[in-house]
Amino acid sequence: MTDNDDDSLEQRRDALSAKLAARERSEAIETAKEKQSEESRKGMALGLKISSEFIAAIAVGAMLGYLIDRFVGTTPWGMIILLLLGFCAGVLNVLRAMGMVATPDPGVSRGGDMNHKR
Repeated sequence: MTDNDDDSLEQRRDALSAKLAARERSEAIETAKEKQSEESRKGMALGLKISSEFIAAIAVGAMLGYLIDRFVGTTPWGMIILLLLGFCAGVLNVLRAMGMVATPDPGVSRGGDMNHKR
């Protein structure tokens, strides 16, 4: 009778171990899928941010150029120049967002500190 009980206990323990292993595998797969989708969302958000900053810089440059042309009377030149400046600002924003260009630090002076006491 005890052999039967031991065998039954071993079978139930093995079955439980198999179920736990299967559940752990499915949870690991689920975790990997969640991590991948989170990375995908982060990439999509970064892409939307970069593209909107780029387009906004060009649009602001074009609008300012148009307004300057309208009020000053320099018909195509203000818009052309500020459109190009807006494009350059947009490219600089993209490079900063990608980490290829450092953002300016207002605390650091250019050309050395003249007031530094030795």
